[in-house]
Amino acid sequence: MDVGHDMLSRLRSRKPGYSLDQPFYIDPAFHQLDLEHIWYKDWLFVGHDCELPNPGNYMTVQVGAYPVVIVRDNDGKINALHNSCRHRGSRVCNQHKGTSAKLVCPYHQWTYELDGTLLYARQMGDTFDTANFSLKPVACEIAGGYIFICLADEPMDFAPFRAMMEPYFLPHRLRDAKIAFESTIIEKGNWKLVWENNRECYHCAGNHPELCKTFPEAPSVTGVNGAAEDPEIAAHWEKCEAAGLPSAFVIDDRGQYRTTRVPLLRDAISYTISGRKAVQMRLSDQVNMDRIGSLLLYHYPTTWNHVLSDHAVTFRVLPISPTETAVTTKWLVHKDAVEGIDYRLDELTHVWTETNDQDRQIVEENAFGIHSPAYEPGPYSEVHEGGVAQFVEWYAGFMEERLSGLGKPALRSVA
Repeated sequence: MDVGHDMLSRLRSRKPGYSLDQPFYIDPAFHQLDLEHIWYKDWLFVGHDCELPNPGNYMTVQVGAYPVVIVRDNDGKINALHNSCRHRGSRVCNQHKGTSAKLVCPYHQWTYELDGTLLYARQMGDTFDTANFSLKPVACEIAGGYIFICLADEPMDFAPFRAMMEPYFLPHRLRDAKIAFESTIIEKGNWKLVWENNRECYHCAGNHPELCKTFPEAPSVTGVNGAAEDPEIAAHWEKCEAAGLPSAFVIDDRGQYRTTRVPLLRDAISYTISGRKAVQMRLSDQVNMDRIGSLLLYHYPTTWNHVLSDHAVTFRVLPISPTETAVTTKWLVHKDAVEGIDYRLDELTHVWTETNDQDRQIVEENAFGIHSPAYEPGPYSEVHEGGVAQFVEWYAGFMEERLSGLGKPALRSVA
């Protein structure tokens, strides 16, 4: 049986409400199928448009085998391009971030405009036509201050996601923010283990003392069911929506992305040990309330997010190998906020720096155990792990559809 049929067979025979078979978390061939059928086909969060405020500002990402550069051009448009020179394939931009008037390949100095057009290739002969050798484009969309790319030749429609998320996110004006701090950690576990850990707070009380001072553990917050029936959450939605901030839980019909606003504990304002503001200047001039809780956004497979009144924390997941995942965290504050005056960096970052490292340890211990020959899929908690079950349903549904080519499958019910 080839690997595609093996995966499809395991997906079709899996037990709903249970974790996946071992190969889904450790097998290189299964990981390659994940890349080909999810990472190379779906919209992926890469960063924020405020990170590229001026023409020539660029950032780079690596998605599986694909190096990509995202750059703002002289007309103000943000372009995504395959970061592979059309001469002999060298990476054109080899830094994480930078600024360049033109994109110049360091190998032989082929020079590209900021939209990818080849401007100059020295000593290539009289018959060489630069028009035939522009950098190849990557689909790129901007929504609510977020940059998404898609490597597919025919990307899925981005409009439904934009329509869902922008009413929630535009009031927070993330395009007028700046990155106060950024960190990337490597978690020695499969990308699905990173997401499964994120999608529940069943583990929080025993592992996240800093986060638990402000973030609620309730399944109605972390899962996909019960929020509207939770009186505290419903009251929070009513208060925020009366102030012009969309807040109610919404999810797309395929379960790939969703957003909602949730209250923090004990009237906390921010993710700090005290619960007080981490930044004295509000993130947005349009949001005049302090106690708005946290605006959550999840978009599989690359991002989860928390947007507060004083700052935002965004997370990006990128697979490195079957057993390694890069998690990049960015703390955003108002563009005019001054470190040392409006905020202290240690106070701003402390809770999620600690939480990220705790989650890294959790994922790595999880991965160690899954490598055991004794591992077999175990049951998710019907009380606390509905969000995990929903993520696995999304993954299994997408992979089953794409491996079988039979069209949209009926999704199994989730806890």
